[in-house]
Amino acid sequence: MTHEILGEFLSLPAEAQSQVVSLIAFLKQKYIYSEPLSASSNVDLVNDPFVGMWRDRQDLDSTTWVRNLRESEWSKTNG
Repeated sequence: MTHEILGEFLSLPAEAQSQVVSLIAFLKQKYIYSEPLSASSNVDLVNDPFVGMWRDRQDLDSTTWVRNLRESEWSKTNG
């Protein structure tokens, strides 16, 4: 199921992907879990397929997109 969702996400245009990411951020804030994450969860980010999924995209400059998103979101919360 995770691969199907990722495939659906990647098939969306960049603007729609941005909206999905914003929705996820909103939902994470709305449903904050009270349980702290375990520091020993042994998540292997280097080999996680989600990390770097935009690396080979030619139609999207992911670094610039993330930078702009952070600036936009951080300016809302800080001033």
